[in-house]
Amino acid sequence: MKKIKHPAKYTDSLLPVFEELLKGCTKVLDPFAGTGKIHSLPFETIGVEIEKEWAEMHEKTIIGDATDLQFANYEFDAVCTSPTYGNRMADCHEAKDGSTRNTYTHTLGKVLNKNNTGKMQWGKKYKELHIKAWNECFRVLKEDGVFILNFKNHIRKGKEVDVFSWHVKTLIELGFSLDLVKQVETNGNGFGQNGKLRTSFEFVARFIKRT
Repeated sequence: MKKIKHPAKYTDSLLPVFEELLKGCTKVLDPFAGTGKIHSLPFETIGVEIEKEWAEMHEKTIIGDATDLQFANYEFDAVCTSPTYGNRMADCHEAKDGSTRNTYTHTLGKVLNKNNTGKMQWGKKYKELHIKAWNECFRVLKEDGVFILNFKNHIRKGKEVDVFSWHVKTLIELGFSLDLVKQVETNGNGFGQNGKLRTSFEFVARFIKRT
């Protein structure tokens, strides 16, 4: 049986940061759960993952779509998640030089679900889907609920693409208040021609739902 992998699991150094920022919360949702690493946190956690193979890697993850969450309004104290970055990990074509690609499609080994952001480069479709997903997160969060966003910008044509700022702006426009932003040192992906240009940190931002 082929071992199922994932190209972008939470880095271990992020987990204690999440735990600290989620203090006082009880029920935590990850709507882009992947292999379910969110469940290593000491809270009641529920993951939603659109790909069956990854969802089945943890019993606390259900198969579902982040843009259509099957939960009641105000059901969660917190959301903690890391959306895809809109970078070259969304590639689906084979490398011309025969090298192995570290992408969602190649790692899973099949065509991804149409609503899987792992197949979306930064652009219109990526933005539209995340706006729907963040609206759903707002709906299922309690008043004064916590939203933790983990993200890292990518490099395109030698320049940093500030997708993180777009997520921050979008979440604020939807009704979240930005509480704080941390930069956490992580081991970067050294693949590709832009490998040496990537930053060595990831953003962790905490928002509060205000109504």
